[in-house]
Amino acid sequence: MNNYVLPLILTLFAGMSTLLGGFITFFVKRNNLKALSVGLGFSAGVMIYVSLSELMTESSAMLENYYSIKFSNALAFLGFFFGIVIAVLIDYFIPDHIESDFLNTSKNCQRRRMIRRAGLITAIAVSLHNFPEGMATFLVSSEDLRLGIPVAIAIAIHNIPEGIAIALPIFHATGKKRLAILYSFLSGISEPVGGLIGVLLLKTIMPSQTVGIMTAAVAGIMVYLSLDTLLPLSREYGENHHVIIGIISGMLIMSLGLIFL
Repeated sequence: MNNYVLPLILTLFAGMSTLLGGFITFFVKRNNLKALSVGLGFSAGVMIYVSLSELMTESSAMLENYYSIKFSNALAFLGFFFGIVIAVLIDYFIPDHIESDFLNTSKNCQRRRMIRRAGLITAIAVSLHNFPEGMATFLVSSEDLRLGIPVAIAIAIHNIPEGIAIALPIFHATGKKRLAILYSFLSGISEPVGGLIGVLLLKTIMPSQTVGIMTAAVAGIMVYLSLDTLLPLSREYGENHHVIIGIISGMLIMSLGLIFL
C-alpha cells in the first residue's frame, strides 16, 4: 500500500487545483488571465509529449512481458484509441462546456437563477470529467513516478480554469464566496476519489496486462483532452503566439525533465 501513497498525493494535488481556480475568481477577472493562455498551452504540450513519447512506449513494454512485440504494439494502438473513444463519449453525454453568455457577468439581463443553474451544471460535469482524470493520474504515477509528476502538474493547470468556470457563476448569482468555493471543492475531490478506485482495481480485479492497455488508454484520453479542451481554451484566453509558446515550453521542459530525472 505504501507504493500507492505518492500517486494518491499527486492525484489529490491535481484535483484540488480546481479549488485554486475557485479562489482566483475573487481576485482576477477572466479577461485579465492572459498568462493562463500560456499555462494551458504548457499543460497541453506536456500531456501530448508525455502521451506519445512515453506512455505509449511504456504501454508496449509492459505488454511485451506477456505477448509478442507485434501483438503488444497492436494492443497499445487499440488501447490508445479506446481512450479517445471514452473521452469522446464523456464529452457527448456529459458536455463540460456551458454557454459563454452564462459566464459573462457584464450582462445584467441574465437572470441569477439561470446563472446559478449554469454553475451547478458545470460543477456536476467537471466532477464527472475529473473522475477518469484521477484514475489516469494514479495509474501513470503508480507505474512510473517520474511520469506521474508532470502529468499531475499538467492536469492541475487544466483544472484551474474549471474551478473558475464553477465558482464564477455561483458567486455572481448568490454573492456567497463560501458556496462558490464549496462547489469547486466538491468537483475537485472527485479526482482523488477516482484515484482510490484505481487502487482498488489494481489490488483486486485488474490483471497486469490490463494495466498496459489502460496506460495506452490514458495516453489517448490526455491527447484528446489537450486537442479538444486545453488548446481551444488557451486560444480563448490569449492569442496564437501565447498558445505556441506554452506548447513548446511544455514539451521542452517535459523532455528535459525526463532526461535529468
